[in-house]
Formats: sequence, structure tokens, C-alpha cells
Amino acid sequence: MSLQSVRDFFAARNLDIPIIELEVSTATVALAAEAHGVEPGRIAKTLSFRLNGGEVIILVTRGDARIDNRKFKEAFGKGKMLAVEEVVELTGHPVGGVCPFGLAQPLPVYMDTSLRDFDEVLPAAGAIHSAVRITPALMAEITDARWVDVCQPSTDSGSASTLSATATS
Repeated sequence: MSLQSVRDFFAARNLDIPIIELEVSTATVALAAEAHGVEPGRIAKTLSFRLNGGEVIILVTRGDARIDNRKFKEAFGKGKMLAVEEVVELTGHPVGGVCPFGLAQPLPVYMDTSLRDFDEVLPAAGAIHSAVRITPALMAEITDARWVDVCQPSTDSGSASTLSATATS
């Protein structure tokens, strides 16, 4: 169903964006980068947070980025990453397939400026084996995303040691 919601999202906007479906899992940045033959930074990682006021937001970052807690708090206040069950319920996508397209309910989408380091990125497409190739600018446009700077500066776009995001508390 989640993959179909992404297809429907693109169709409703008359977008011809092919969905790449692979036989292997792309549920983590490392798996996705390997499967698509790109550096981890090019994988657009989609994270879900509940802010202290209760609002849920979607944040898309480059795959090798880490959240900078100070910058996050300046932009949004305090927040915590959603639990797995909440991610599925609120986004309609499974963890590992979360993307800003075809969400189960309208949620504000933010894109970290770190994505602008690339002409093309690969976010998931609603399933743990799917993705699309898209420019950060087009992704921001079609999701009505707002640009924010909440990640630590990337020191090595291929570094496996910077693959996970940290939750803010």
C-alpha cells in the first residue's frame, strides 16, 4: 500500500518519476548506497520527529549526515524521533521505506541544506526495496518542503561512521 501511495502521489501531480524497485533491501543508508552504487551522502534519509509541542515533522537529510542538536533546537525546539509504530501509523510507510511522498496524512516536510551538495539524491519510495532519483530542488517543490540547516557539516561524504542520525532530547 505504501509504495502505491507514492505512485499515486506522483500521478496526481503528473510527474514522470520512475520508481526503482530492487530485489535487495535498501532499508538503511549503507544498504541503499551499495545497492544503487552511490556514496552514502546521496541517499536522502527521511526522519520523523515529534516536537515538544506535539507536532510531527518529516526531515530529509543527506544519508551520511548527523543531526546537530543545537541547530535542531534552534529551528524546532526540542523533539524526539518517533517510535517505529508511530512512524508507520503517521507516515504510512515502513521504517526503511519512509519518504516525503504519499504520506498517510499531511505532515510538514523540512529538507536539510546538506542535500544541496548533490545534483541528484535517492530517497526511498514507500518500501524497503524502492527509491527514486530526484533533484533536491524538485523534491522540495513537490512536497512543499522548507529548507533548514540542522545537520553537522559533513566531513567525509563516504564515511560509514556518520550513517545514523541522533535523536534530540
